[in-house]
Amino acid sequence: MSEPSENSTEGLEETDAHVHADSDAHAVDATAAIARADAPLAAIVEKSRAETALESLRAEGVYDDSRRVRETEAGNREGTPEKVALPVTEPPSETPVLEIVRQLEPAFRTRNLDDLLAERGWSDADLERAPGSWAVVGSVVLVSIPEDCPDETAVAEALLELHGEADTVLADEGIENDGAAGTYREPRTRLLAGESDTETIHTEHGTRYGLDPARVMFSPGNQAERARMGEVCTEGERVFDMFAGIGYFTLPMARNGAQVTATEINPTAFRYLLENAVLNEVSDRVDAYMADCRDLAGEIEADRVVMGYYGSDDGEKSARAEAAHEFLDDALEALVPGGVVHYHEATPESRLWERPEARLERAVDRAGRSLAYLDRRRVKSHSAGVAHVVVDVRVE
Repeated sequence: MSEPSENSTEGLEETDAHVHADSDAHAVDATAAIARADAPLAAIVEKSRAETALESLRAEGVYDDSRRVRETEAGNREGTPEKVALPVTEPPSETPVLEIVRQLEPAFRTRNLDDLLAERGWSDADLERAPGSWAVVGSVVLVSIPEDCPDETAVAEALLELHGEADTVLADEGIENDGAAGTYREPRTRLLAGESDTETIHTEHGTRYGLDPARVMFSPGNQAERARMGEVCTEGERVFDMFAGIGYFTLPMARNGAQVTATEINPTAFRYLLENAVLNEVSDRVDAYMADCRDLAGEIEADRVVMGYYGSDDGEKSARAEAAHEFLDDALEALVPGGVVHYHEATPESRLWERPEARLERAVDRAGRSLAYLDRRRVKSHSAGVAHVVVDVRVE
């Protein structure tokens, strides 16, 4: 672990005070020493690996979101790699960094999106039509732009300024519904600002997800559920992840010691699934198949089945014709007696929890088995009046 240093870099350097009287010099030195002792910390890394280091610092829980990422003057000298200062609350114990320094002039995130847009000349009426929320996935900002937004380019540029760690802003326009793109649940996005290369690494609770948010779906609202899946499984447990995607649930479960059979039909998502198993060092615990989960269900004996796809059963018309409950028979075929099913569904608020429970009970009855309810959870809001929910049951 590096000790904080006082190297001269932009925003990090000591302020030299030129004084003549010895007493004044001692006073200034004492004041400077106090300032240095209280100044917040930053980790210096090469700019080329800033994104990876930032995600690692987040995973350690030492990244300081209250300050901005800053480039350093030291990295701009000819022949030396460019460097950046990543704000941290304490020296990292796991993330490799070049050094730890104290920032005497830290750049705090004191402004919000409205402040930045107001500086660009937006009126109060304009600000009411600005986006109210967005998500940062690795180095990419995903934002839903209201139809009456005055200037989406200004919004995107302001978001890049607000999130110094981000390189790109994409307009999030939902999921494709038609053709192969609808079957594969591909996102609809538009580049608003920044770099066109949108491939990134996003880290949650120590799990690293390599992905391109412009090509594969990633729901930040599912973060708590992804973390929960990593906690509920046990060492050596056999898991069947029927709709694995890039490894949303597969990776945290495998990292906790489960042996996961993961199926995915989207070729792009499947490629990321394989790469992410390597990235998280769990290749030996993930058996991945680019196949329809129903084709493997009869060959698997699983202690736990994850059904993290809810299809098009929320009333929308799409190529994703099969609703989640249509896969229940296959899930139960793979599940051993005493195993657990995590059944996801997009359910109208007026039918919570009656509809998902009725569907589970009918499927269990068809299989001549019995169930016990373990948990019922809202994952997130899916759309107006519709909730994404998950119901956990043990089936004998």
